[in-house]
Amino acid sequence: MPAPIPVTLLTGFLGSGKTTLLNALLKDPGMERAAVVINEFGEIGLDHDLIESSTETMVLMASGCLCCTVRGDLAETLNDLRQRRDAGEIAFDRVVIETTGIADPAPIVQTLVMDGDLSYDFALDGVVVTADAATGAQTLDKQFEAVQQVAMADRIVLTKTDLVTPAQLAAFERRLAAINPGAPRHRADHGRIDPALLFGLAPRPDSSQAQALAWVAAQPKKASLPPLSGLKQTQPAGMGQSYGLFASGGTTGVRPSHDGRVTSQSIEIAKPISPIVFDLWLESLMNSAAADILRLKGVVHVEGMKHPFALHGVQHIFHPPVPLSHWPEGDKTSRIVVIGRDLPPGYLEDSLGFLRSAPPVTEHKL
Repeated sequence: MPAPIPVTLLTGFLGSGKTTLLNALLKDPGMERAAVVINEFGEIGLDHDLIESSTETMVLMASGCLCCTVRGDLAETLNDLRQRRDAGEIAFDRVVIETTGIADPAPIVQTLVMDGDLSYDFALDGVVVTADAATGAQTLDKQFEAVQQVAMADRIVLTKTDLVTPAQLAAFERRLAAINPGAPRHRADHGRIDPALLFGLAPRPDSSQAQALAWVAAQPKKASLPPLSGLKQTQPAGMGQSYGLFASGGTTGVRPSHDGRVTSQSIEIAKPISPIVFDLWLESLMNSAAADILRLKGVVHVEGMKHPFALHGVQHIFHPPVPLSHWPEGDKTSRIVVIGRDLPPGYLEDSLGFLRSAPPVTEHKL
């Protein structure tokens, strides 16, 4: 069975430089076998000198790649591309989907996973977000959609960096890092950037350890989470009501800004995790806070499994686990990062901390 076609989501708030970045990418020879799915040509403003030929729904670029519009449902557009590819009418080996400026990437990710036909042929490779250094701070203040886009990013492309001072740029980068500490940031020069920095992000079975760790980008805010107390080792039924197994018992209070609505936490666990504990953790997380989990990534070692697997989720939707068969035998450390929205203080710390616990003991009466 051939490997799924990698799909990159290109998003970013209105005016953040997606059009400039996309036009620069379309000029790159490395994009000659890419299919670019956009909303409307009138909105994206493709450079006319890039266009070689066009139809109502598709444009062939001079570089060899092709662009098509979403005329209905995204799934229909991708299915049409696949059928034309199978028929030999077009050729491509990757897809870039450019979203509208206020789009939430989650529904697109869910479409790729939940649509049975698409999931065999297409797989998410990464979410790339453009961030305008000149006006991005004000946008983050006013538009929570922009904060969510940054929080869900695998890569952040800084645009219009020439319009701000070094101090302003550094302050903006610190803010982006606080929202999404695991997403590498790269600067584009008037849209120009090495495409290799934006593609090939998601782990594959043959990925190296370094590639998988770069994808997870787990950066714990603390050296390690404290050991679980006896309270946190009690049965799930005995815990709080509002957030199930991991209730923190606190109140959210007043958030000082949109940024404060997004929290992130990561953890490293040196020994393989009990499958019972891992299943309990994941089930409780999904039952109590699925709608507020923006991203979940991990390289997970489970007891009894020879190789770790890469885990990736958006809200309640999880991609099929990817076994990492090239992982070195001596490294059994699990690394997991979770980014959430509007969660009680301490919720993610308590949740991830549960993974350190021993499986529940079942008493058998004679």
